[in-house]
Amino acid sequence: MGGESAVTVDLGSLTLRSGEAARLDLVLRLQPPVVGGETLALGRPALDARIDISRTTSGFAMRLRAEVPVAGTCARCLEPATLSVALDAREVEQGGSEDSELRSPYVSDGELDVSAWARDALRLALPERLLCRPDCAGLCEVCGISLNDVGPDEHRHERPRDPRFAKPGELLE
Repeated sequence: MGGESAVTVDLGSLTLRSGEAARLDLVLRLQPPVVGGETLALGRPALDARIDISRTTSGFAMRLRAEVPVAGTCARCLEPATLSVALDAREVEQGGSEDSELRSPYVSDGELDVSAWARDALRLALPERLLCRPDCAGLCEVCGISLNDVGPDEHRHERPRDPRFAKPGELLE
């Protein structure tokens, strides 16, 4: 399993003046994310990402975009599930500001840590539960058969007796 390789951008080396912007196309290698205790697989080891960086009067406005295919196990039926996650994250870095809302945790000493930003953006963009399809019916709670493979009228079980009526039922037998 390949590890995450750090990709950073030196914001000062872009030599942007106020109002100017730069677009960077980068290749990222991220650690597979963990959802619900399961490590998801990334569809491709190398992900293409686009970063737009604009110089503001006192800092930078940044945007990260990427498509990330992930694969794992469906939370309902336990079959394989795949999902393409669209990342679209924004950050602001106003270096001289005391306001934490205007400081990016991904910028340190003028270096933007793109790998950490993409990793966190992916975790935030993932659904709480991975499903094989939106209308997944899951597994039968009685016998465990996948309800996606059978029609709703084809799969039925006899209802168990209510244990509160066990004694009266014995009298009727």
